[in-house]
Amino acid sequence: MSADSEFVFELGVCGWAERNWPPDGELDPDTEIVVARQLGTKHRRWDTVIIEADREALAQRARFGTRALDGDLLRVVRNAPESWTWYRDALPEPDFPWRYVREAVHRAAGRGIVETRRRNNRIELRCKWRYPNWVERIVAIENKPDLDASAARALAGQIERDVALALCDEVWVATARTGNSVEPVLLEDFPVEAGVLVVESEDYDAASVAWYPRTLAAGESGTRITERASGDGDAATVEFASREWKAEKRLAIAERAYGRGWRSYIDTMRPDCRHFELRKSDRTALPWCTAKEKRQSATECAGSCPQFEPEPPAWRSRGWPIEGGPGKAIRRLLTDRRERQRPNE
Repeated sequence: MSADSEFVFELGVCGWAERNWPPDGELDPDTEIVVARQLGTKHRRWDTVIIEADREALAQRARFGTRALDGDLLRVVRNAPESWTWYRDALPEPDFPWRYVREAVHRAAGRGIVETRRRNNRIELRCKWRYPNWVERIVAIENKPDLDASAARALAGQIERDVALALCDEVWVATARTGNSVEPVLLEDFPVEAGVLVVESEDYDAASVAWYPRTLAAGESGTRITERASGDGDAATVEFASREWKAEKRLAIAERAYGRGWRSYIDTMRPDCRHFELRKSDRTALPWCTAKEKRQSATECAGSCPQFEPEPPAWRSRGWPIEGGPGKAIRRLLTDRRERQRPNE
């Protein structure tokens, strides 16, 4: 299957997850989900990431704005005291120069998420709100619509690493339905801890569980496999991952998911092209190129595309309902839908 089709399949799975998670079950009324795509760590990136969050705590997270908090800002907001304190006494000792911490304090103040003042030539800070413990579970889904033998072998190694590290609470593989009596994905040599989701690519809401995952020990230390064991008897090379490191990475992933969402693909595409449209596939609006008469990928839809044509200036001078041009209207639509998935305070 082409990269274009994999991109569309990925968006379809994200839309399905937003509407139907969890599969074959009901979401707890006190739990909210945030769905994002192409997130992970320096060494691993997942196609779809689902954050299960405490509904009340997620609303409290909204006080800190819609943008993600990076690691430096999290250090500040999670440790800012209730009373005025010199920032070096308030924040934990870093393993890098304090000037970078001071810069983060100024950035946090600039975003209005902490209060600062200068007293006796020292920068003091105090919190405006307590940063909530809003993340309950993290679920990773690897999307492979056409799982041929070579793709399965490569994916099996990735899933094995995911299970060993246990950075997520659950790991899934999503693939397109083939109609066979036994789906080929079930015959592949994947770790039994990984779940398998079979998706109907013509109707993304018609997804079913072919294999249920096991819950991983996300709260415990894990093992990072840096090199898999070879067939000649050599042992795998591994590194230890502490629970503290994992907790820090999990929160960083959740923050990026909160800030980005899965509709952020529009940021790397060209909706200002006269050929760019959104067309519905079942209940998910997906990009469509009228020049190529197909759903294009984010890589393909760029300024270097030979079919790219800017919107005529007359389109952008029209008023309601497409004020600013159709491209701006598409951005507003996707932004509004993303905001709808992030409850306000």
